[in-house]
Amino acid sequence: MSILKELQERLPADAQITEVMFEGSEIVLYTKNKDFFRNGEAKIKEIVSELKKRLEVRPDLSITLDMEKAKEKIESIVPEEAGVKAIYFEPELGKVIIEAQKPGLVIGRGGETFRKIKDETLWLPKIERAPVINSDIVRAVRNLFHTELEYRKRFLNKIGQKINTPPKDFDRNREWVRMTALGGFRQVGRSSILVQTKRSNVLLDCGADPGTNEPPYFDVPEFNLENIDAVVLSHAHIDHCAYIPYLYDRGYAGPLYCTPPTRDLMVLLCLDYIDVAHKNGFETYPKKAVEKAVKHSITLGYGEVSDITNDMRLTFQPSGHLLGSSLVHLHIGEGLHNILYTGDFKFGPSRLFDPAETRFQRAETVIMESTYGASSDVMPSRREVEESLLKTINKTMEEGGKVLIPSFAVGRAQEIMVILAQSGFEYPVYMEGMVWDATAIHTAYPEYLSRYLQREIFHRGRNPFTYEKFKRVAPKEREKIIESGEPAVVIATSGMLIGGPAVEYLKGFAHSPKNKLIFVGYQAEGTLGSRIQKGWRSIPISGEGGKTKTLELKLQVETVHGLTGHASRKELMAYIKNLTARPERVVINHGEPKKIMELSRDIHRAYRVETIAPKNMESVRLK
Repeated sequence: MSILKELQERLPADAQITEVMFEGSEIVLYTKNKDFFRNGEAKIKEIVSELKKRLEVRPDLSITLDMEKAKEKIESIVPEEAGVKAIYFEPELGKVIIEAQKPGLVIGRGGETFRKIKDETLWLPKIERAPVINSDIVRAVRNLFHTELEYRKRFLNKIGQKINTPPKDFDRNREWVRMTALGGFRQVGRSSILVQTKRSNVLLDCGADPGTNEPPYFDVPEFNLENIDAVVLSHAHIDHCAYIPYLYDRGYAGPLYCTPPTRDLMVLLCLDYIDVAHKNGFETYPKKAVEKAVKHSITLGYGEVSDITNDMRLTFQPSGHLLGSSLVHLHIGEGLHNILYTGDFKFGPSRLFDPAETRFQRAETVIMESTYGASSDVMPSRREVEESLLKTINKTMEEGGKVLIPSFAVGRAQEIMVILAQSGFEYPVYMEGMVWDATAIHTAYPEYLSRYLQREIFHRGRNPFTYEKFKRVAPKEREKIIESGEPAVVIATSGMLIGGPAVEYLKGFAHSPKNKLIFVGYQAEGTLGSRIQKGWRSIPISGEGGKTKTLELKLQVETVHGLTGHASRKELMAYIKNLTARPERVVINHGEPKKIMELSRDIHRAYRVETIAPKNMESVRLK
């Protein structure tokens, strides 16, 4: 019996269901019965517990209140202090979208306001947070979903049918699981893993090499784009997401699973990746490909379990690395095997995020990053790091100099912002490149920040991202900041000095020993940042007309270790120890070859589990 027929048999005879559809792994019911729409929750919960499927009841359009009247009703119900920015309707889905700066007030205590809106308008409310800082990306993504409703409805129904088609040849004794390293193994960059079963092909991440822009190894025999059932994105850094739009440009039309902030940050970073590629003379994919990726995205919150194929179930958990970044847990088959892919993760304190989750019932195979996996990768305490950074910056300010902090737009920049804001920093902090846009996205998803920051923002009204000393800078203002005699801090992309406004500020600040260049993030081998970090003080730089000239660096150069969003060596070892599910096997990736081998050896010695360190293009049978 199909799941939909089984569902219909369990529904009340008078439910007046007009349509039953899949939305990915969720089942959606449209009803003409007003009372069932308003009060059918108990029955739905009962069915959910029996079928183990998520259900949502929506109104048939014939019973909803007229849109104008419904909008007036909502405006009268929702308190003014909720800061409602927009109310619009999605009649195809029976939903009314309410975008507010304080969503909690739209929901109300115990959901009281939400229920009142639902009961009195007979529309299903969907509450979205309006960013405190206006975000063109968040607005564009939400508008795209709104304009593509019909397509999304068909697409999600098709995915749901595929997921819920039972396997014809199920034989537990003939099931298997294997993985192929497409990128990011014995290297940092172009992370991509193909997980295969007898019935499914799922791609975990699909990034670029930051030094060379090379894609994953798509030419291995295991990879066939036509056979990919789903793509899962752990987080939005370019070395994990840059080649996802490429897949859609080449014909992939399946789902992309990620958290909501990961989706929005991916858009921001991939659009910038296209621009940087064009400036540097290599082709990637059109901007329409990024739009296609968004159109096919299915977002999940932390802890939300979702079937993604008919033999794989996905759960995201916090990884402590980046806004929306996730540990990826795959439950395969009927208890056949469980994979935990850490992506990039942090198992220690930071200003932005809580440490990575460790509570899993099962995780037979753990695929773990090793960026700082060598025994020599000892990090100072977070307090020491922050005190050192502030001391360095303040000393430069007192001496009348300027500080340039090249930063990744997402993650490190916001960490610096929070440190400066909460220290009461008194000098101007200028931000150029995507830093401001990325920060705006952070203000749209504060529920993905640390519990401490959530308390600061929600209960104390102190949002560090809106600190008065933070200034957004347009390119035309750059020269004025460089020539000004005023001390200031500049946070600019790119974090490895491979392009972007940070390089322009470096040219402007290079001549004065009063100025300081502070590295706060990983500098990949072969990048300009890595060369300067190694001691280069005469560097080739692109000048006017594209001619290369030599730039003499007279400014001071410093590296602040320990602000990383990656787990330190100590944290990597502790993470395996603290997992509630003891793994049978640990696969090490995302690290320099020597660090990978050392970490692999030491985990094996310490915990007596199988450890392997595959090379790119190698396949491993996991079950």
